[in-house]
Amino acid sequence: MLHSDISDATMALANTNKLRGLIWWRKWAKKDWAIAIVGFTIIIYAFTSFFPYPNTVHTISPSDLVDLTLLHNAIHRGALCLDGSLPAYHFQKGFGSGSTNWILHIEGGGWCNSIESCLFRKSTPLGSSNYMDRQVRFAGILSPYPSQNPDFYNWNKVKIRYCDGASLAGHPESELKNGTKLFFRGQLIWEAIMEELLSIGLSAAKQAFLTGCSAGGLATLIHCDDFRELLPKSATVKCLADAGFFLDEPDILGNRTMRYFYHDVVHLQGVAKSLHKNCVARMESSQCLFPEEIIKNIKTPLFLVNPAYDFWQIQHVLIPDTADPRGSWRKCRLSINYCNPSQIGILQGFRDSLLKALGEFQQIKEGGMFINSCFIHCQTWVADTWHSPNSVRINNKTIGESVGDWYFNRVLVKQIDCPYPCNPTCYNMDFT
Repeated sequence: MLHSDISDATMALANTNKLRGLIWWRKWAKKDWAIAIVGFTIIIYAFTSFFPYPNTVHTISPSDLVDLTLLHNAIHRGALCLDGSLPAYHFQKGFGSGSTNWILHIEGGGWCNSIESCLFRKSTPLGSSNYMDRQVRFAGILSPYPSQNPDFYNWNKVKIRYCDGASLAGHPESELKNGTKLFFRGQLIWEAIMEELLSIGLSAAKQAFLTGCSAGGLATLIHCDDFRELLPKSATVKCLADAGFFLDEPDILGNRTMRYFYHDVVHLQGVAKSLHKNCVARMESSQCLFPEEIIKNIKTPLFLVNPAYDFWQIQHVLIPDTADPRGSWRKCRLSINYCNPSQIGILQGFRDSLLKALGEFQQIKEGGMFINSCFIHCQTWVADTWHSPNSVRINNKTIGESVGDWYFNRVLVKQIDCPYPCNPTCYNMDFT
């Protein structure tokens, strides 16, 4: 989320047109592609912050806004954002029956894989607390309203801001001493935030839930078991990754674009130290950043929310700009409604790859999933897609209902949607 008023969001939308002209008609160098991912991610967050979905109107009252808290204990730990500013979070105190329960949500926002893209990122809210909104609205899985969030509305709620560019997994040993003044401190940020939250009540939690969206969903997977270890053994602790299951799939030209990108992120920021040792010992460390490998070692109960036609992955993993120099996929990348039958066939293949990658996880009794057939990305932090009268459903259950059923062991939840276009409740994003 970039700004606190509609006019700034409108400016971001205007800038989208300029960005599009670059994206689809210019052959980019690797550093440009990485910077564009950051820029595009910021624009998407600005867009969905104010205009989440078509025909939706939201009224925001002052009581809906939650203040930003700078992490002052971070200084002694050396836990700093990319630009050296303090990391931050938003906290809303629980009440009633939820006063001893905690839900944490890690913000998403892509990654930076080069000095150039990290330098660009450090001048945005995704690299510096100096640019973060001082207040944000809690909605979706963080909503304080029982009508929108029936199972978690009165819990202690925390939104962890994302400012390191490596899913809270970078290490300072990888920092370059060449005057760039970039701080790769993601792991330290995670540890410092946990230290502070434990000191204000998390250490006494009876129930706790670590969640995250996109790159924040990946951070949730990386830190899930560590989160479990920090809390009392008697506590019920579970994790949820929303749109964080990034695939190690070749693009339409057969290139491993995402694998190369993750390779650069891991080696630039020293991420291997935060990944599972067994995985790093048997394969190239950057491959251990892919969720298919991470979930093999997670012991804490885990829920996965993921669209089978994740627009971010379609636009950056399956059909990156470099794979479509003639722009034949241009309209399809912007809206699944414009894909021709041949293109839909390729997208169905991508869905098949996702389900194959989830094959082992489906057999885990404690695991839960909600895999819908929508052209969307994150779905848990927006009221419309989390739990509302118009929310996407599988077997007549919203995401919010499905997650609650799973967390409280009411029923087993393995919701896998039929292929596109079978689900009429989907919100399919349209960027045309």
